[in-house]
Amino acid sequence: MEIFYFIVFGGLAAIVAGLELSKSNKDRINTSSAFNSFKNNYLLVYSLMMAGDWLQGPYVYYLYSTYGFGKGEIGQLFIAGFGSSMLFGTIVGSLADKQGRKRASITYCITYILSCITKHSPQYKVLMVGRVLGGIATSLLFSAFESWLVAEHNKRGFEQQWLSVTFSKAIFLGNGLVAILAGLFGNYLVDSLSLGPVAPFDAAACFLAIGMAVIISSWSENYGDPSENKDLITQFKNAASAIASDEKIALLGAIQSLFEGSMYTFVFLWTPALSPNEEEIPHGFIFATFMLASMLGSSVASRLLAHSSPKVESYMQIVFVISSAALMLPVVTSFLVAPSGVKGGSISFSGCIQLMGFCTFEACVGIFWPSIMKMRSQYIPEEARSTIMNFFRIPLNIFVCLVLYNVDSFPMTVMFGMCSVFLFVASILQRRLMNVAEIHKTRSQEWSAAKEMTSEADPLNP
Repeated sequence: MEIFYFIVFGGLAAIVAGLELSKSNKDRINTSSAFNSFKNNYLLVYSLMMAGDWLQGPYVYYLYSTYGFGKGEIGQLFIAGFGSSMLFGTIVGSLADKQGRKRASITYCITYILSCITKHSPQYKVLMVGRVLGGIATSLLFSAFESWLVAEHNKRGFEQQWLSVTFSKAIFLGNGLVAILAGLFGNYLVDSLSLGPVAPFDAAACFLAIGMAVIISSWSENYGDPSENKDLITQFKNAASAIASDEKIALLGAIQSLFEGSMYTFVFLWTPALSPNEEEIPHGFIFATFMLASMLGSSVASRLLAHSSPKVESYMQIVFVISSAALMLPVVTSFLVAPSGVKGGSISFSGCIQLMGFCTFEACVGIFWPSIMKMRSQYIPEEARSTIMNFFRIPLNIFVCLVLYNVDSFPMTVMFGMCSVFLFVASILQRRLMNVAEIHKTRSQEWSAAKEMTSEADPLNP
């Protein structure tokens, strides 16, 4: 393997270690022992859930190909997963609000374990059922757990700012360290032990089962709106009404869809972008490098969230602009760097530049997750949190399905350029969100001051 990869990985590792070791008391939030116990329990569960997810990712396409399916058939399986998340996600989100977030988290474990079991079958229909189950599980993973955390955090009376500690640690561990370890463990099972491409799915099922046992034994139940007189249709209407009536929620949903849509598109594009002439690149090592860059971003986010200034609505504008520039690099290099006509070999100079840009984008992803979680906790109403969060995923899943279906219809530079534009639009919407939030805050303060003056002037008049 070329020394270039080790230099990038080593440099990122040194920066992450430096950021973590150099944190002062100003960069940390003082919390209570009760909160730390609660936080560590959630981080254990979240890490086990993400281990179950990350173990599967690198081997899904490979497993399908070993069963003899072509690119078109595999693409249909992937579309089924995202389509399932789009169709059923809002329903399971509403059920989580009504029936309980703990139950929804347990349902995630059971659904994903069943999805893993289907990977033992080479039958296309069975694998299709597994993808549908996986899509449902993904919707629960990105809504039920966060909804449970926010509600339980508030129920126990912990300070609102402490939520950002849990969010940043969850991303640092679950989307960083656990992802790297899961990739190495999966590689050990498949290559070193020669257990075959289905082995990581069996290991994932084991981690999910352990996490489910922890949830059952240590989590209490909480709800969004447990009232019996509200059916699913009413919950949908209330969630849609909340989005339509509150510009802050609508803006947040648009920002999330634009960023995540670009992120999932990047997942499909980075491999052909770095090896356009079938260059030999270490996919597993590059994936680990991306996850290390994400850890760097979450470490930066934990510092930013520990301070009252700059506000999350402010610095995220810069993050979106940087991520937009990072995904514009493949377009720029296609014009400035002459393409190589040689097939095979090692990564090209253009590929090296793009890899640096992709690591920058992954660092922005690491900042994005805890920051968007923080904003969701501020702006999304508790009674319909899971439902609204899954509403946000509808345009995201539509976009990803369209990209998957047309991935061969457009040049790669067009796809990257489109993602770059989406991210720049996200920065504009983020600025609008900041302005709207400030106006709302100012009006609330003026209304409170006027109410207080009125009560002082005439204390007998309510």
